[in-house]
Amino acid sequence: MSKVIKSRIVNMGKMARETVKGFRDIEGSEAEKRLEIQKILINEFERYGFEFVETPIIEYEEFVKSGNENDEAVSDIFKLKDRGERNLALRYEFTFQLKRISQNKKLPYRRFQIGPVFRDEPISANRFRQFTQCDVDVIGSNLKDEAEIVFLTFSLLKKFGIKAKIYFNNRRLLDEIFNANKIKDSEQVLREIDKLDKLSEKEVRENLKKFGAEKMISILKNKKDYFKKFDSFKEIQDLEKYCKLYGVNIEFQPSLVRGLSYYNGSVFEIKSDIKETICAGGSYLVNGIQATGISFGLDRLAIVSKLNSFNKKVIVLSLEQDKIAIGLTCKLRENNIPCVLMYGKPSKALEYANSKDIGYVVFVGESEVKTKKFKLKDMKSGKEFNLIEKDLIKKLS
Repeated sequence: MSKVIKSRIVNMGKMARETVKGFRDIEGSEAEKRLEIQKILINEFERYGFEFVETPIIEYEEFVKSGNENDEAVSDIFKLKDRGERNLALRYEFTFQLKRISQNKKLPYRRFQIGPVFRDEPISANRFRQFTQCDVDVIGSNLKDEAEIVFLTFSLLKKFGIKAKIYFNNRRLLDEIFNANKIKDSEQVLREIDKLDKLSEKEVRENLKKFGAEKMISILKNKKDYFKKFDSFKEIQDLEKYCKLYGVNIEFQPSLVRGLSYYNGSVFEIKSDIKETICAGGSYLVNGIQATGISFGLDRLAIVSKLNSFNKKVIVLSLEQDKIAIGLTCKLRENNIPCVLMYGKPSKALEYANSKDIGYVVFVGESEVKTKKFKLKDMKSGKEFNLIEKDLIKKLS
């Protein structure tokens, strides 16, 4: 066999074992945690009256860009072609797809979506090229809808045990400040200011010199009272007022921009114990209609979430009592208790439970059938209980 062929075989084997850079397999306890987070998100989104939608991962490149070609996120799209040589791209977010799916909908149109999005950008510890976004949006929104979305965010963070701060600003206020200070190239200036959480203040100031806007750093560092002279500051005050009606405090951050150019009103960023933003959003136009929404990053939520009781699986072990074991398993599942039915040796079942971090094992043997009491082993404490079916269900629920 030639060296070239051997090299190709080695490379093919390596490719079969490794994921593409920026992509990953998710399994085990991490996958369980992510699934539980999604269940909680879906439950809350539905409770707030949002309806679920799904959209294609692949779109026409022109539609993906949708007039936002200069945005950094848009410049990082994955491009591809089909057999007809049409220019296509993987979706980098969900918002641009609302231009299509919100047409002719009764307003307000409230939708949520959960799924993967893709960006061909540099990766880091908490930044991947495929990640999962969980979005809610209201098409035909007003400031009161923004306050409700802030409260939804606050409520979810509480359920996940996440301590976080909700920062906000207003693009109209920034536009007013720019106009008052005769700043040109406002889109470029916004992009530079948006880098304040990535670069040092000194670096951003130097970049702003190209546009004669270096003074913006000092202006945006002013205390809150300074901004009261601008008309748009009333929107800041009104949003704070409505958020307080929900019992939520939000922190005004004059330098907050959000990178996407389509925002035209309030913008939000939620920060926790990692450097990266865990969720963000704002207000924008969809087909000329005012809208607002927020996006939760599932990957980052999973990192900072304090959920730790998401795996409540039970092993039901049949010791040559298959009929009773199957019947018991069906009963447990009817009561929303996740079960794995196994047959054979106890040692094998216990070893499997430990390897999968399964909390309980129920033994169904001859003595259990006679006494109508099932032996339940708590895998964490090692304690054992003999319980009738009713008490077993209560214990595991």
